[in-house]
Amino acid sequence: MSEPLPVITVLRPADPDTPLHTPPGLEALEGRAEIRFTTADQLPQDIAGADALYLWDFFSGALQAAWPHADRLKWIYVAAAGVDKLLFDELNESDVVVTNAQGIFDRPIAEWVLGAVLAEAKDFARNYRLARTKTWDRRETKRVDGSRALIIGPGAIGREIARLLRAVGIEVTGAGRTPRAEDPDFGVVVPSAELPEHVGEFDIIVNAAPLTPATRNLIGPQTLSAAKPGAHFINIGRGASVDEPALIAALQEGPLGFASLDVFAQEPLPAESPLWELENVMIASHMSGDVHGWREALAELFLANAERWLAGEELINVVDKAAGFVPRKENR
Repeated sequence: MSEPLPVITVLRPADPDTPLHTPPGLEALEGRAEIRFTTADQLPQDIAGADALYLWDFFSGALQAAWPHADRLKWIYVAAAGVDKLLFDELNESDVVVTNAQGIFDRPIAEWVLGAVLAEAKDFARNYRLARTKTWDRRETKRVDGSRALIIGPGAIGREIARLLRAVGIEVTGAGRTPRAEDPDFGVVVPSAELPEHVGEFDIIVNAAPLTPATRNLIGPQTLSAAKPGAHFINIGRGASVDEPALIAALQEGPLGFASLDVFAQEPLPAESPLWELENVMIASHMSGDVHGWREALAELFLANAERWLAGEELINVVDKAAGFVPRKENR
């Protein structure tokens, strides 16, 4: 009698009109795994007997409620870089391996940050506004070469940001849990616990930190009020890493000169948020990593790991569940 096929439950959005409602490429596993599609409402019954969970609906928090039914689960793939929406105590304490999509979004997000830096320095927003009234306003703009940037979160995304900013002559420094005097991408990494003591030295402050208990509200009133006058704050990490009322105050009253924001404490950003009304704010809709082909790339990464999993090989992008991210292999 042949062995039963391993079961992979795929959690997909309930709305069938969502772009790429079903992840592509699963036919490659035909005959080697049973694919079971489900939605958040049906997950408790469809996770029973499943060996793996494919979180294609990557912002869903449905697993926690379904956890008592996860009687055979060994591996979870989250089709996202951040895992803060997924992790909970019972999962963290289990032997279930979690992998994420680290590497898919690094370059697109870094390009977005570089674009935001250049757009603010060259005053592109005012050009668009002046064009509506056909106003010719020749003026001086800022030079980015020679400016200094602090990148909070020296992970894979933060490092790609550092490489692109250095390419246009920006001096970069990192901020993370573990300070380092010699780092290949940042040179120096200062302790994130001491942000108020360091942010005043930088023209650009980028939050690229994952959301963990240690980074929730990491960037608060003390840090924001200590920023260099006119500094540009960029957030592509998580909205909950920043005290949003303190950020609004720092933009309205100083010292911040501008903010480029892709993530917020509540998403979509509520219509009543003062951030919508501030001219020194650029708002994006949590889209800094969403380039053409990103969903296909997420699916390809799952298939690459599924091949490893079926062969009993070591998985890539294994998340340290206690830390909330994939640790670096070097310079830990």
